Amino acid sequence: MDDDTGTPARDPADDAVPAQLVAVADAWAAAIVSNDAARIGAFMADEWVIVSESGLSSKEEFLALVASGELTHSAMSLVNRARVRVYGDTAVLTGRITNTAHYRGRRFDADEWTTDVFVKRDGRWLCVLSHITAAATA
Repeated sequence: MDDDTGTPARDPADDAVPAQLVAVADAWAAAIVSNDAARIGAFMADEWVIVSESGLSSKEEFLALVASGELTHSAMSLVNRARVRVYGDTAVLTGRITNTAHYRGRRFDADEWTTDVFVKRDGRWLCVLSHITAAATA
């Protein structure tokens, strides 16, 4: 129903969705730092992929690296306010992340722009795609 100004009425619950998605992303970051493959995987849809400078990696590939200990994270922080856009049962979250990872014994400190695409399934937001791009340094 429209209000007196002709503006479509908004469902107050709609305002809560971006905050819910930021909370999901924060919990996922904590899971990644826990280095617990099952906990990390709970935030990903089965078809999840990550796109990076080296191409596409599947959920299975990513979680296998974590489970083996070849990939660990000791820090992951959002350094700006996340941009969240919701399109029904699909949402896009973009933010700048810093993280410290170890891959096959070598330390990597990253400053990246990330975009995560989430879908709502059975009342839960699951990530279907993550894309990372190195942040430009001045």
